[in-house]
Amino acid sequence: MSHNGSTFRYLGKGHRLIEGLEKVTGNAKYAGDLKIPGMLHACLVLSPYAHARIVSIDASAARATPGVVAVLTADDLPTRDRAVNSRHSAVLAKDRVLWRGQPVVAVVGETETAARDAADRVVVEYEPLPPVVDVRKAASPDAPVIWPEGLPKEGADLTAAHAAVDKGEQETTGAPSNIHDEVHFARGDVERGFAEADVIIERVYCTPMVHQGYLEPHASVAEPDPYRGGVTVYASTQGQFSVRDEVARLLSLPRHKVRVVPMTIGGGFGAKYGIIDPLVAALAVTVKRPVRLVLTRTEDFLSTTPSPAAIVELKVGARADGALTAIQARVLMDNGVFPFTLGGIVSILLGGYYKCPNVKIDCYEVLTHKPQAGAYRAPGAPTATFAIESTIDDIARALGRDPLAFRLQNAAETGDPMGNNDPWPPIGLRLVLERLRDHPAWKDREVGPNEGVGIAVGGWPCGMSPAASVCRVDTDGTVRVHVGSVDISGVNSSLVLVAAEILNIPPEQVELIQGDTRSGPFAGPSGGSQTTYSVAGAVASAARAVREKLFHVAADHFEASATDLELRNGMVSVKGFPDKAISIGELAAIAESKAGGPGPIVAEGSAAVSENAPGFVAHLAKVHVDPETGQVTLKQYVAIQDVGFALNPTMVAGQIHGGSVQGIGWGLYEAMVYDEYGQLLTASFMDYNLPAFDQVPDIEAVLVENPSPHGPFGARGVGEPPITAGAAAIANAIRDATGVRVTEIPMRAEMLWRAMQVGAGLRPAPNAHGQV
Repeated sequence: MSHNGSTFRYLGKGHRLIEGLEKVTGNAKYAGDLKIPGMLHACLVLSPYAHARIVSIDASAARATPGVVAVLTADDLPTRDRAVNSRHSAVLAKDRVLWRGQPVVAVVGETETAARDAADRVVVEYEPLPPVVDVRKAASPDAPVIWPEGLPKEGADLTAAHAAVDKGEQETTGAPSNIHDEVHFARGDVERGFAEADVIIERVYCTPMVHQGYLEPHASVAEPDPYRGGVTVYASTQGQFSVRDEVARLLSLPRHKVRVVPMTIGGGFGAKYGIIDPLVAALAVTVKRPVRLVLTRTEDFLSTTPSPAAIVELKVGARADGALTAIQARVLMDNGVFPFTLGGIVSILLGGYYKCPNVKIDCYEVLTHKPQAGAYRAPGAPTATFAIESTIDDIARALGRDPLAFRLQNAAETGDPMGNNDPWPPIGLRLVLERLRDHPAWKDREVGPNEGVGIAVGGWPCGMSPAASVCRVDTDGTVRVHVGSVDISGVNSSLVLVAAEILNIPPEQVELIQGDTRSGPFAGPSGGSQTTYSVAGAVASAARAVREKLFHVAADHFEASATDLELRNGMVSVKGFPDKAISIGELAAIAESKAGGPGPIVAEGSAAVSENAPGFVAHLAKVHVDPETGQVTLKQYVAIQDVGFALNPTMVAGQIHGGSVQGIGWGLYEAMVYDEYGQLLTASFMDYNLPAFDQVPDIEAVLVENPSPHGPFGARGVGEPPITAGAAAIANAIRDATGVRVTEIPMRAEMLWRAMQVGAGLRPAPNAHGQV
C-alpha cells in the first residue's frame, strides 16, 4: 500500500475508525436496538406467489391473537391512494401481488412473537396468475405485459441516487410492453469497423441477480407525534433527506413534519434507501404508537432490491496491430417489477474503457415478476466489466499479445469518449495498468500445474452532490463538525482529519456530529462514491472560515495583524514570539464573553463540485483449478486503485478490501436463483453463498495517487471501483489455467467442470454455461 501524505500533518496518514470501539464492544445503536416507551412490533405477511390476484383477506383469527393491536391492509393506511410504481411506494399490495415476497398485510403487536404468531393466522386467498419470469421472454413483443396501463410517473426511485450519473438519451417505447426504457449510443460505423478487423470475438455473457449481503437486515422504527401530526423515523438508511421527502409524499405530510434520524448502519451497499420506512411510518401514524419493524433474513432476501440480472451480447473486433476497430453490444437488464434504469452506466463502461472509433450499444430495461432491482456497489459495473474484460482478454490471446500491454495500447485517457460519447474527465486508467505492469505479482508471475493468472481493469464515474457543514469551537478547545451525511464506509474518520489538518489540532480534538434531517446540514445520499468527494470540501470550507475567525479574535487579543499569526497544535501565536500564544479554546471563550465582539466561533461551509472524478482499478487474480472437480481456489489477489489522494489510507484500504471480496463473490459464489414460477430458491444464507473467510486470500491494496482537479485535496471517490474488476479477473485467470472461457457468473465448480469436459473433448455437457 502506497500513499503520499508527506505534505500534510494528518491527512494521508492512517487513522483509526472513530466509532470502532463502539462497534466492537456492541455499544453502537442500530435501528433494531431502539426501545421507545409504548413501542409495538410489526410483522409482515408476504405474497407466496410471483403474480396473483388478491381475492380476499381474512384477519379474524389474527385479530383474536393475544397481544395483537392491529391487522392492517393497504386500505387502512394513509398511503392508500398513492400510486405504486417503486419498491418503497409498494407499501402493502393492492388488488394483486407482483412478486414473491411482496408485503400484503402488516400485523402490529405488543411483542414480536405475538405479531409473528398472528401473521401466521392471516388467511389470504389468491387467484394465481401466470408470471413473467424469463427476461428474454419478457422482452419479446408477444409477452404478457406486466403494466398494460403503463406505470404511473408519480414520485421518485430513491435507489437510483446510487447510480446518479449521466444516462444519456432514453427512449420509452410507445406500445405497452415490458421494455420500460431503452438507451442507444453509437459512434462511427461498426459494420465498417468489423470489416477492418483481423480478429472478432463474439460472446453472450450472463450475470445473475445478486443480493447486497449486508450484516444488518432492513430495520426501522417510527414514532408518531399525535400533537403536531408528524412522525419521526429512526432508520438504517444511506440517504436521510431523500427518505424524508418520500415518507412525507407517501403519507401526504409536509416535509417539516417528517424527521428522519439515521442510525448506525450495518451495511448498505446501495440497498438502504427507504424500502420499509414509508410502511413503518404509515403503521405508526395509523395506530398512534411507535412501531418497530426488523426484517428476518429470508424476508430481506424476498422483499428488497437486489442487483439486476443481465444478458450482454457482445462483439468486439481488432486489427493485427492490436488496435480495436469495433464494439457492439445488445444488453437486456432484468429489472424486476418496477423500473430501475442502469442502461446508461452499463453503456458508459462497455464502450468507455478503451479507445475505439466504432461503437454501437443498445440497452433494454425489462420488467419481470421479480423484486425491483436496485443499486449494489457500482451498479451495472461488474456486469459491463465482466463482459468487456473477458472479451478483451480473448482478443489479446487470439492476437498473441501480452494481455496487459494490449490493454495499455488501447486504454482510454482523459478526453476520450465514454460509451455515451461524453468525454472522460481526468482518469487514471493507464496509471493503474502501469503500476500493475511493474508489480512483482505480474512481472515475476509463475504458475504451477492447473494454475493461472488473470487481470482486469474496472472503473466507476463517481458521483457528486452539493453538501454543507458547520464547524464550531467550544471553550475547552473541542472542535465540533456537523454534517448531514450518513457514514456507511468510515468516511467520518476521514472528515475529522480534514478539520484537524486545517486547524492544526490532533484528530482526537475533533468531534464529528452526524445530524438528522432537522438538525443536520444538507448532504446527498451516501452512495455512488460521492460522500468524501462532496462533503470533505464542505468540512474544509467551514474549518477554514473558523480559522479566519480565530485569527480575527487573536489579532485583537495580541494587538497584532492577522497575517502575523500562526496556528499550531491548537495554539495561535505571533510568528517569532512563541511565548505570545493562546489556545483556540481560550479564544472561543473570549469571543463568547466579549460584548460587541465577533460572537461564538462558528462557521458554515458548503461545496458543490462541478465535475466528477472517476476512479479506476486494475486487479490481478491467481487461481488453482482442480481438474477433477472444477473447484477454484484463489491463491493471490492484488487490487491497484487510483484514489486521487487518500485522506485516510486506513479507511481507503478497508474499502478496497471489502469491495474486492464482494467482487470475488460475484465471480465465484453469489446468485439469487428463481425458478420458472418466480419462486426464489436461495432465500437464506444456507442457500445464498457468500465468500467465506477461508475462501478469500490476503488482498494486497495498492493506492495510486493521481489527484483529481476538483476534489478536496485531490481526493476521488473510492467506494465503488473495488468491486468492478473481480469477476472478470477471476474469469481470465480460470481461462489461463484451463483454456475454458466461462461466460456466466458465478463460476461454480460444477459449471466449470462441465465446460472443462467439453474443452477436453470428453463428453457432451448440455447444461454447461462455458464456451470453449
